[in-house]
Amino acid sequence: MAEQRDYFEEVYEVVRLIPKGRVTTYGSIARYLSLRAGARMVGWAMNGCRNRPDVPAHRVVNSVGLLSGKHFFGGPTIMQQLLEDEGVRIEKDRVVDFKTLLWDPSLELAI
Repeated sequence: MAEQRDYFEEVYEVVRLIPKGRVTTYGSIARYLSLRAGARMVGWAMNGCRNRPDVPAHRVVNSVGLLSGKHFFGGPTIMQQLLEDEGVRIEKDRVVDFKTLLWDPSLELAI
């Protein structure tokens, strides 16, 4: 029987590579990993890593830079505070200079 992929761990491996002060999107990770369920699968993985301090889930935002996963951080401003601690500016729950700060694993990592 073929070995089953651990999609969540593959997502976590990519998320661990996002540099401080940068963000990526659920969709960018999904495309890089060729996940069938796409961005939704990455969202499930991010939700599943609440007790994993080694996974900087706060660096994963939606396709327009919105902090769409902020409610999973135990408080309405924790995700924003974590990003701001890394120098990322947030206004109205959205990453300022999103396109400049976007880290795309398909461009940044060798496949």
